[in-house]
Order: sequence, then C-alpha cells, then structure tokens
Amino acid sequence: MSHKQNIYILAIESSCDDTSAAVMHNDKTLSNVVATQKIHEAYGGVVPELASRAHQQNIVPVVHQALAEANIDKKLVSAIAFTRGPGLLGSLLVGTSFAKSLSLGLKVPLIEVNHMQAHILAHFIKEEDKKAPPFPFLALTISGGHTQIVLVNNYFDMEILGETLDDAVGEAFDKSAKILGLLYPGGPLIDKYAAKGDPTAFPFPKPKVKDLNFSFSGLKTSILYFIQRETRKNPNFIEQNLNDICASIQSTIILILMDKLKKASAQTGIKEIAIAGGVSANSGIRKALQESEVKYGWNTYIPKFEYCTDNAAMIGIVGYLKYIEGDFSNERIAAKARYAI
Repeated sequence: MSHKQNIYILAIESSCDDTSAAVMHNDKTLSNVVATQKIHEAYGGVVPELASRAHQQNIVPVVHQALAEANIDKKLVSAIAFTRGPGLLGSLLVGTSFAKSLSLGLKVPLIEVNHMQAHILAHFIKEEDKKAPPFPFLALTISGGHTQIVLVNNYFDMEILGETLDDAVGEAFDKSAKILGLLYPGGPLIDKYAAKGDPTAFPFPKPKVKDLNFSFSGLKTSILYFIQRETRKNPNFIEQNLNDICASIQSTIILILMDKLKKASAQTGIKEIAIAGGVSANSGIRKALQESEVKYGWNTYIPKFEYCTDNAAMIGIVGYLKYIEGDFSNERIAAKARYAI
C-alpha cells in the first residue's frame, strides 16, 4: 500500500445523533469535528425525527469547520466518504444526500462506508503512540445498537462469529441507568459511579446463551425486579447504594463480554484482540481487556477515546482504504438502516 500519494478524504458521519465531519490526509487525521445533540436528554433517548432535523442544522457548519481546522481548500479533496448505514434512516439520509451533492459539486468520487466496519477500522488511523492489530484479529464491537464478535481477516473481509439476540450492551447500560433514575445517556454515568463501588455487592445472573451469541434482556429485567423489590423495602435504597449497584451491574456486563471473548479466542486460536464502538470508551471494559494480556497471553488493542464514539475520522480511514482500492459508489446509492458487515 502506497503512502506517498497525497489523498485527502472529506468524511461525513450522521448515523444517529452526532453530526461529524473529518478530513484525512492518507491515514492521518487532520480534523475530526463532532456536534453532539443535547435535545434528546429531555426525552431519555434519541428521538429519530429530532435527530434528523438537528443533522440538517449542523451538517454545513460542521463540514466547514472540519475543512478550516484541517487548513485545506475543498478543491484539494480527493473523495467524499459517508456513512451509508446502519443507523437511523432519517439521520443517514441527511448525510447521504449532503455527501452526494458535495461529490457532484466538487466532481470527486463518492465512497460509501459501513458504520460498523468503520468502528473496527478506526484502529488503522495512524497515531504515534498506537499500534494497529495484525490480521487476523478478533474485534469485540460494542455500541448502543450492536454487540458483536467479529473475525477480521483483512480490511474488507470480516465475519460475525457471534452477536446479541436482543438488546445491545449499550442499551443494557442505558436502560439500567434509566431504572436507577439517571439521566440519558446513562452508560457513562454507570461507569463513573461504578469506579467508587463494590462490584461484588449485588450479584446479578449471567444469561446462558449458546455459542458466541449474547443476550442482555434477561439481565435488564433482573435489575428492574431487584430495584423494585429493594425500593419497596427501603425507598432510599438507590440513593444509599448507587455506587455499589452501578459497580455490580458493570461487573456483570464485563464478565458476560469477557467470557464470550475468551471462548472466541479459544475456538479460533487468535490472541490478537481489539475492541471498538461507543461502549469501548467504558473504563471498566478497557481495564478488563488490558488485564487479559497477562491473564490469557493476548495482545490487546484499545482505540483512543475520540475514535470510540461515533465520529467521522473512522469513516475517513475506510474512505482512504477504499480510495486506494478504487472502490467508489455512484449517486444512485441509497442509505440503509440495516447494513450487515
């Protein structure tokens, strides 16, 4: 792969409630701008209609800022990369339509990107202090909508070995937080309180799921019944035990994830293990993965925080890799709410 060319990718990400634009120079990030939508906090979750309207307001200023921070003229852009899916259809349509229009206006190629592939390939964004995983490796991809163990043979040859049969791990965190009366998004708050609590204080059941698949709906229900039972006995139970409850929930979720990852590593013989997706920003999961290097002899790869949550730099690195392959799209391409790896 040649790194001598000067390829500039302008990338756009709009799959959920963050509008993001980035400029890549080959495999390096020049800018990565994210506009987060605060409006959903009042509703305790993302409202699709409000998300797409906010994307329409944000996309022009975000792209403008990304170009300004990268200090390049739009005439230098080699291609436009955008998130085709999976995600909220209304949100995806805003990014897709904008990317198509810009591609036509600048007369540069259009590159469609699978959002979940991008989370994994974010590991290949060049950073001085980071090493990319060698092929083949296993990726635990964890986000609000997905929980998957993926066998990554090369950049564009990926196989899902196991996935959730119901709720994703991000949903399990956010819904547990909602049960505790925490604000949305609750996952980061559980992580924050868990750091001060005892992870063995309240045992929760681990679901028995075949093969390498996951299930979190039963755990969520058991947490709900537990909280209802305890608050009937003591109305101040949550307030008095918040740190321990959060630590116990987080510890259970981590054990579920690590058990399946251990099983996947044993089955495939692969000890190169990466995490990706928004929930990979969780400090407990990051710590458990780092500790597994000593425990199981794994080599682990943890992305920088800014590349965990939805961002356009991860779309840009896929755009760069596809540009080298000459893998371009045409303007008839449509957004896809469901889009398998």
